[in-house]
Amino acid sequence: MKPEDIEDFTGENENEEIEQTNADSQPNEPSDAATHSEYKIPGKGEGRVSYHLSGMYQDWFLDYASYVILERAVPHINDGLKPVQRRILHSMKRLDDGRYNKVANIVGHTMQFHPHGDASIGDALVQLGQKDLLVDCQGNWGNILTGDGAAAPRYIEARLSKFALETVFNPKTTLWQLSYDGRNKEPVTLPVKFPLLLAQGVEGIAVGLSSKILPHNFNELLDASIAYLKEEEFTLYPDFQTGGFIDVTKYNDGERGGSVKVRAKITKLDNKTLVISEVPYGRTTSSLIESILKANDKGKIKIKKVDDNTASGVEILVHLAPGVSSDKTIDALYAFTDCEISISPNCCVIMDNKPHFLTVSDVLRHSTDDTLHLLRTELEIHKAEQEETLFFASLEKIFIEERIYKDKEFENAKDMDEAIAHIDLRLTPFKPDFIREVTREDILKLMEIKMGRILKFNSDKSNALIAQIREEIERINHHLENIVDYTIDWFTMLKEKYGKDHPRMTEVRNFDTIEATKVVEANEKLYINRAEGFIGMSLKKDEYVCNCSDIDDVIIFYRNGTYKIVKVCDKMFVGKDVLYLNVFKRNDNRTIYNVIYRDGKVGYNYIKRFAVTGVTRDKEYDVTKGSEGSRVLYFSANPNGEAETVKVILKPKPRQKLLVFEKDFSEIAIKGRGSMGNILTKADVHKISLKQKGSSTLGGRQVWFDWDVLRLNYDGRGDELGEFQSDDVILVVLRNGDFYTTNFDLSNHYEDNIQIIEKFDANKVWTAALYDADQKYPYMKRFQLEAGSRKQNFLGDNPKSRLLLLTDETYPRIEVVFGGHDAFREPLVLDAEEFIAVKGFKAKGKRITTFEVETVNELEPTRFASPDQPTGEGNTGNSEDDDEELDQSNSDIIDEITGQMKLFDE
Repeated sequence: MKPEDIEDFTGENENEEIEQTNADSQPNEPSDAATHSEYKIPGKGEGRVSYHLSGMYQDWFLDYASYVILERAVPHINDGLKPVQRRILHSMKRLDDGRYNKVANIVGHTMQFHPHGDASIGDALVQLGQKDLLVDCQGNWGNILTGDGAAAPRYIEARLSKFALETVFNPKTTLWQLSYDGRNKEPVTLPVKFPLLLAQGVEGIAVGLSSKILPHNFNELLDASIAYLKEEEFTLYPDFQTGGFIDVTKYNDGERGGSVKVRAKITKLDNKTLVISEVPYGRTTSSLIESILKANDKGKIKIKKVDDNTASGVEILVHLAPGVSSDKTIDALYAFTDCEISISPNCCVIMDNKPHFLTVSDVLRHSTDDTLHLLRTELEIHKAEQEETLFFASLEKIFIEERIYKDKEFENAKDMDEAIAHIDLRLTPFKPDFIREVTREDILKLMEIKMGRILKFNSDKSNALIAQIREEIERINHHLENIVDYTIDWFTMLKEKYGKDHPRMTEVRNFDTIEATKVVEANEKLYINRAEGFIGMSLKKDEYVCNCSDIDDVIIFYRNGTYKIVKVCDKMFVGKDVLYLNVFKRNDNRTIYNVIYRDGKVGYNYIKRFAVTGVTRDKEYDVTKGSEGSRVLYFSANPNGEAETVKVILKPKPRQKLLVFEKDFSEIAIKGRGSMGNILTKADVHKISLKQKGSSTLGGRQVWFDWDVLRLNYDGRGDELGEFQSDDVILVVLRNGDFYTTNFDLSNHYEDNIQIIEKFDANKVWTAALYDADQKYPYMKRFQLEAGSRKQNFLGDNPKSRLLLLTDETYPRIEVVFGGHDAFREPLVLDAEEFIAVKGFKAKGKRITTFEVETVNELEPTRFASPDQPTGEGNTGNSEDDDEELDQSNSDIIDEITGQMKLFDE
């Protein structure tokens, strides 16, 4: 309020004191300077206006906060809608005639009920339409994948969907209230007979609280409602239109305090190109690409360019820079970009005119109970209508058949009251059969029947109608007596009718924790200035140590035996006596440090091997026993536990015979970093030098494959693949016939259509039955696979060829079951080792049959390979000729003839 406003407010008497006080304050209560403010009018005497701020905040702010919570931002638990959404749907129902309406027209009509601007109504309607459940849209309604907005309201059209008309509206069960201006009626809540709130999800920010309910799958909600009615357990997980993966380990049933992780779907097109085909909920292709480019600018990842080919589906191509690992980049995208986000749900709803914080299961149970109540109410209303129809039909039948309208008393009645009294008297014998008493209004309604209807009256049709109505009432009574089963049938009907249009889009999966330091791109270089005792990334003129990232830790060993972990930075003083410096990897038990040190100035010499898996940053630790004057005589860091042999030269002393000896570190056990070690020698050491490098003493590494996350691990989760030495590889065979080999690094990513994953054996013979799309017949082939990171396919070049069976049994037996017109034929049993020889995986193979095949099954073998027989050894072919020879190449024929000659020689 301005001073001139105060002047107008004071009226004619300029010196009049006008004071506005808090209504709750007492007359003699002293005023508090902290709770009110005064305006003194210059030149106007002592006139003033005093406003108590405590009253303003207590009343006005509370009113505003309540209004935003109840009427703007938070949905109601009964129908799952915010007020603006409810008013939009109510307006669309009033306008509904089966045809599309311009959105601009719907917005204007909604403004009768919603006291806000047209822009907010239009945005809310677009959001409803993009959820693809209640609103049938026509025109450009934007794209939730790319973030593109909808066209102007005058260009797009909408109408209620069939699902909305069936489940959301019923004026007979709706509680009404006056609109904000009192000219119209609007629903308090809509009678929704479906868990709409959980299907659509909602997000709103009110005053002092917020609501964030994630959308769930249509069919799973119906299944959960049915399970609840059957008193069975149920569990609900979010499902998003944008797809992707979700980890619901900490979902906490949607209650506040929980969280979910959502990931984009990333696959490898080739070793240099990644494809993002699904984006996380709440993100668009534009925001996702922006986060990727930011990560690239910061050096977290290395990419060449990003192409957005999104049309009806998401397709973002991420082209990698030369020499960059695609597997590592996938992890880096999850770690440093919006390809993985965390969402914290907060299930806040309006219930009993107050905000409540519930769980998703609570909301579903309330919705299911509400649906049951609404269905019961609808049945009771329908029953009352049918009973009223039955009552009047019976009344009409008696009135016409008994010819009451022709009675002389009725025709000669002096007034209406006498006529009504006569009709009531004539109906008296029949009143015990009526379902209720006959009222004056009922008799007046009888008297309004036209003569034409009386003349056309048919007693048989009337009896049939009455019988039909009685059957309908009995059916309604049956439903009311079994209301739970009726509600289950309702949910089942909805699932059968609309469920096929709402498949689950988001795959539920457990995510492995990605350590940022392991996947971040080493975009910096670490240097050391030994003379001045500095290390850092900015010392570009000094000694280069290794590549690193700006989030790495660095381990530093000193010649006096101390070591510590520090955070990498541009420049840091660490001291001049640095022995070893490198990037530190936490929880790395494969990197082994081999050390020989002298205890004190004249003490014994000790040898030890240890790993540093985790320490406190910036805290100083000691390799030695901690005696003053201790010194490291030999040091090596071995990334895979290698144990070298060293040559030790002692200082000569009187009566000392041994001056030189060798020591193999493999003889020393690996212990904790705090262990003292073993005594190497009590004599003084002159020099220690490397004599011979050794191999790893840690042995092979056990590797498992976790099918839940499609990742390798060393922790025993999933299927064991075996023990791997450094040169061993993993074979991956996909269902489409592709195969390739990988190392056993934990950062590897694998597809979700894996047929076989195991330790690669180059000598193993595989037997495959396949449908050849070129020849249009089933074929069999036996072959050995080749190692290589590039994908190859043993089904051939035609992508329509498909795998029927794949086995690594030495002597497999195959059963061919015929189908279609050939189903009458007996199954064909083949000994694969006798049927065809082992050839290259690119060979076409041998045709199994020309008849129509339904399935190909593997039978139990009748013979087995001996334990000392090499893998793949056995019969290499047969002499049987058939039409398949015409389909083979010359080299394949030569191979088969050679195999047959060997068979005959045997």
